[in-house]
Amino acid sequence: MAEASPRRLNVNLGVLGHIDSGKTSLAKALSTVASTASFDKNPQSRERGITLDLGFSSFAVSLPKHLQSVSESYDELQFTLVDCPGHASLIRTIIGGAQIIDMMMLVVDAIKGVQTQTAECLVIGEILCDKLVVVLNKIDLIPEDKRSKSIEKTIKRLAKTLSTTKFRESPIIPVAAKPGGSDSSSASLGVEKLVEYLTENCPLPKRDPSGSFIFSVDHCFAIRGQGTVMTGTVLNGSVSVNDVVEIPAVKVTKKVKSMQMFHRPIQSAHQGDRVGLCVTQFDPKLLERGLVCSVGALPTIEGGIISVEKVPYFKSEVKTKAKFHISIGHDTVMGKVSFFSAPLDSPIDEFSLEHQYVYQDELYGKSSPKEHEDHEEAISVKQQWAVVEFEKPLVCGKDSLVIGSRLDTDINSNSCRIAFYGRLLRSFVDRANMASVLPQLKVYKMKQKEGIVERMQDSYTVICRSLFKKETNMALFTGLKVNLSTDERGVIEGSFGQSGKVKIRIPSGLSAETQKALASHGKKKGGKESDAKQQGSSSPIRVILNFKRYVYDPEKKMKQS
Repeated sequence: MAEASPRRLNVNLGVLGHIDSGKTSLAKALSTVASTASFDKNPQSRERGITLDLGFSSFAVSLPKHLQSVSESYDELQFTLVDCPGHASLIRTIIGGAQIIDMMMLVVDAIKGVQTQTAECLVIGEILCDKLVVVLNKIDLIPEDKRSKSIEKTIKRLAKTLSTTKFRESPIIPVAAKPGGSDSSSASLGVEKLVEYLTENCPLPKRDPSGSFIFSVDHCFAIRGQGTVMTGTVLNGSVSVNDVVEIPAVKVTKKVKSMQMFHRPIQSAHQGDRVGLCVTQFDPKLLERGLVCSVGALPTIEGGIISVEKVPYFKSEVKTKAKFHISIGHDTVMGKVSFFSAPLDSPIDEFSLEHQYVYQDELYGKSSPKEHEDHEEAISVKQQWAVVEFEKPLVCGKDSLVIGSRLDTDINSNSCRIAFYGRLLRSFVDRANMASVLPQLKVYKMKQKEGIVERMQDSYTVICRSLFKKETNMALFTGLKVNLSTDERGVIEGSFGQSGKVKIRIPSGLSAETQKALASHGKKKGGKESDAKQQGSSSPIRVILNFKRYVYDPEKKMKQS
C-alpha cells in the first residue's frame, strides 16, 4: 500500500530586492522543488540574466514546535518562494506577486547596499506583511580579510534604514547564495542559518477554507493531451477536483479536471496554497494573469470607495482629481481619486454612508496634519478615504488591497513611486451604480462668502452687494443665515434687483449703533458712491455667509449646520 503524502502547511515567502541582488540564486540555493514557473524560465530572462516574471519554487522542513502546538493538522512546513523581479520597470509584477505573501525576504547586495528598488520593496513589505528577514547576499565576493568589518558596517547601515519602519527589529543574515568569490569554502555560507531562522520564526498564516473560492493566477499555459494549466495561489476559500469555476475576465466557466501542488497530485486546495489547476478547452492566451473564482463570486467593477493611507516615502503631493496607476491583484489600471476624511475630533473611524465627511484637496500623511484651505477646520488624519474611478473596468473582490502609484515616474529618479494604499470598501459595478451611490455620500466643502451692506431699508432689513454675482441662482441661497460684522444675525430673503444684490432680514433688528452708522452715510443713489462715503468715514459693514456644499449632491444645494 502506497505511503500517504505528508500533510503540508504552506507559507508563501516573498523574495524581493533590487535587480541583480541575487534573489533567484538565493531561491535556487533554498529550493528543493521548482514549479513550472521558476528560476527564470522566460527565454528573455535567461538571455539577459535577470528575472522578468514571477518565479515559484519550494522547500519543506519538519513542522517546528511553535506550530505543532497550534496546528495538529500538518506534518511538514512548506515554504513557497515567490521570486519577484527586481527591475524598476516591472513594478506592476512585483506588486501583484507581493500581494500573496505571508512573509518576506528582502535581498540586499552586500557590496552595493540599499539601492532604489531595495527601498521600494521595503515600502511594499510594510504595506503587505508583518514579518521580514533581510538577507545580505554575495558576501563571498568580499575579500576574506575585509569581510567581517565590511559586513558589520553594512549591517549597521541597514539597521538604521529599518529603524524608521515597522521592521526595526528584523534580523539581518549574511549569506553566499551563489558562491563565486575567492573563498571556495563559502559554498553554503549562511544559507543553513537562514533556513533555521525561517523555520523557527515562521508565523502561523491565517487560513480559512470557508467562503467563496478566489484564485490569483500568475501563469497560464497549455499542456498537450491534458488541457490548460493555471498556476497561482488560493486567496480565499477552497477548491476541489470536479468543481466548476469561473474565469470572470472572459465570462467563462470550466470544470477543474485535476490539480497539482509542486508536481504532487492533490484533490483539494485551501486558502494560501500554491497550486496548478487543469481545465480543458480553454485558450491560455485569454488569461495571462488574473483571477479565477466560484461562479458569480467576483464582479467586474468600474470604481469604488476605499480606505486610504499615504506612503510617507512618496514626496510629491497626492492631489484630489489626480490620476494614478491603481493596482489590485495582478491588474493595474489608471484611476482618478478624490479624498475625504472625518471632521476634526469626530469619533468616526469606519466608513458608512450615514456619516458626514470633509472634502480634502489632497491626501495627508499621518505625521503632518494641515489646515484645510477653505476654512479653519483642521483635517483629521486618523482615517482617510477616497472615491476611485477606473479608466478601464477590472475584476475585483470586496476588501481587496488597492495600491496607488506613479509608475510613469523616471525609474532613474531615485524616488519612491508608490503613493498610497488601502482596502476596497464599496464597489461600483457600473456607471449607473456609481451615479446612484455617490449622491448618498455626504462629503462637504466648507465655503465662505463676504459682501458689503450697501444701505438700510428699514430697522429690520438691509441691502447687500458683492455677496453674489448677478448670474448666481439665488434660489440655492434663499433662507441661508448670515452674520454682520457688527454682530447682528440675518437671513437671506432673496435677490434685490438684477445686479446680484440681496435683501437680508435681521429678525432681532439692527442695533441703534448699526442704524446710526448706516444712516450717517445717507441714502445716496448708486452703491459705489455710498460705499465711497463709508470708506471715507469708517470701515464698511461686512456680511459673512458660511455654508456647506456637498460635493456629490446632484442638486448642488447649500446647507448650514
